[in-house]
Amino acid sequence: MSMQEISGYKSIALDIAQRIVSGEFPVQSKLSGRSLLAGQYHVSPETIRKAMGLLKDENIVFVSQGKEIIVISDQKAYEYITRNNYLKSAYSLKQDLQQLLLEKKKLDGKFEKLLTGIIEASDRMKNLKPYHPEEITIHEESHVVGKTIGALQFWQNTGATIIALRRGADITISPGPHVILREHDVLVAVGDEKMYQRTEQFINKNSENHL
Repeated sequence: MSMQEISGYKSIALDIAQRIVSGEFPVQSKLSGRSLLAGQYHVSPETIRKAMGLLKDENIVFVSQGKEIIVISDQKAYEYITRNNYLKSAYSLKQDLQQLLLEKKKLDGKFEKLLTGIIEASDRMKNLKPYHPEEITIHEESHVVGKTIGALQFWQNTGATIIALRRGADITISPGPHVILREHDVLVAVGDEKMYQRTEQFINKNSENHL
């Protein structure tokens, strides 16, 4: 038997022991058949048989006459890999890499979703920035006194959107077009950076100047 063959099945035995210790193959679980294990490790079933022989000798697995392989001790597996100064094989490293790639994919998805949320929130804040609410008080000589919001074509004349109307201690949220404005009403409105100036000029032109 060549040194390469010995190294091959011993490495596989150590790797399977490591998988037992990690919980991938729990105690009392049945390992895949030799052909399947051979496919995983890309070796012959004979090499797997020799690897199982090593684990059987260490009382890590039990091999029945029907060739069924059952894990019987994770403690023995731990002692075995410790005694042999086990370094993970290419197979275990590949498994770890696949697991990390899977976790990375999930994290990338979460990161992308979070980033999209941040961008959307930033855009909303950016769009709202020029539209901070302003309060405009209606003077008693204003031409808007006694008229409805709709009749005044408020948005068309000012570019402002009325979000609330304060009348004394009462507040009306989003007053409708049929609300009649009175002197000393306070309009809470939003619009662009010139909204306040336009709205103030429109509202507080007196009745005579407006005629």
